[in-house]
Amino acid sequence: MSAPRDTEVEIRLATVADAPAIQAIYGPVVASTHISFELEPPTPDEMAARIAGVLPAHPWIVLTEGEELLGYAYAHHYQPRPAYRRSVETSIYVSPDRKGRGVGGALYRSLLEVLARQGYRQAIAGTALPNPTSMRLHKSLGFQLAGVQRKLGWKLGAGTTLPGGSASWCRAPTLPRRPSAWTASPPGSSPRPSNPGSPDTGFAPNSGRNDA
Repeated sequence: MSAPRDTEVEIRLATVADAPAIQAIYGPVVASTHISFELEPPTPDEMAARIAGVLPAHPWIVLTEGEELLGYAYAHHYQPRPAYRRSVETSIYVSPDRKGRGVGGALYRSLLEVLARQGYRQAIAGTALPNPTSMRLHKSLGFQLAGVQRKLGWKLGAGTTLPGGSASWCRAPTLPRRPSAWTASPPGSSPRPSNPGSPDTGFAPNSGRNDA
């Protein structure tokens, strides 16, 4: 049952206690779609370990409505070599019954703002095709399509085509400061970050291959 419309909506940092709700969103994506390139759904304990491994060097945020977790987004190192230290790869997943309400856009905007404040310079995302919803969302947020890698992954009996998206969202005239940890609430998280049903959020949630 959906939460009442006057229930408080909040975007906040995730905790390991959110792992079961996050796993409930992500597990079916792994098990029955090409969107994630994982083959076996992680357990709640494995998801808790992932959350702990991301924070606080990179943000992992969730959007809740009352007691219900509607979606999550996070970022992690793009590559381990030190010259990549100002670049991140982003991931976002939304509960399937809440798609089309702007949850993905609200989460992504908060995520990108946190990353910019931390000092990261480049956000990179991957979407397994076909996924027009994810492509629209990334384009609406300023991501530019960098290319398409064909038949990069094999799952569910078919080769999956993966486009790479890249957006330069922190346009500092000089190199940013060294990336720092983030422990505060996401920008705009209180009292109401964004109404998931409002017209200005527009795009449906991303369900791209941004592996959780």
